[in-house]
Amino acid sequence: MSVSLNANLYQPSLSCNLKLYSGLKIQSPSVFGTGKPNLSAEFYGRVHKSLYSGIRNDKPIRGRIAMMPIGTPKVLYRTPGEGSWQWVDLWNALYRERVIFIGQNIDEEFSNQILATMLYLDSVDDSKRVYMYINGPGGDVTPTLAIYDTMQSLKSPVGTHCVGFAYHLAGFLLAGGEKGNRSAMPLSRIALDSPAGAARGQMSFLESEITFSRSCLGKQVSPLRRLRRI
Repeated sequence: MSVSLNANLYQPSLSCNLKLYSGLKIQSPSVFGTGKPNLSAEFYGRVHKSLYSGIRNDKPIRGRIAMMPIGTPKVLYRTPGEGSWQWVDLWNALYRERVIFIGQNIDEEFSNQILATMLYLDSVDDSKRVYMYINGPGGDVTPTLAIYDTMQSLKSPVGTHCVGFAYHLAGFLLAGGEKGNRSAMPLSRIALDSPAGAARGQMSFLESEITFSRSCLGKQVSPLRRLRRI
């Protein structure tokens, strides 16, 4: 069976004055034969209007578009006592409001950052409370114990609040907050287990290290009351 290439095919009329757009390309009106609104044309119109929002010398000019930078979001912050606003990253703004967020595995580098932040906030004003929000899986034993010891040594009260989950040693930090200021969201999950970590040396040294870690955690957790076993 052969088909003639010169066969007369139905061609829709292109005399319509309405230009229909799909993205940035002009499409045939036959594509939109269902009668539905042309969302692509509406989207193109909004983008075109936002890009060319100004007029200079009777010609449209490209307007300025403010976009969020890639990476840590920046927020406007005004230092107390000053009238000017400045753009700072989100974590810096939270630190200035005495809010510390633990949302990752606790290692030595992250622990040192949290320690330095708490010590600085305590030196600025030791009468205000430091708020620690926890949503993490825990971390290494020694860095976590360093954070806990710093929390207990500060003059500033430290309140802890769980948002999401606090597993392993993150739950231990949650329990180390000020009495009466330890809380958790209704759907959060908290789980404590025996400390685990890597160590090298002779068997006698490893045994004494394990006994020391368990005794430290046991002494700190045992005075806490109203702990519910899940």
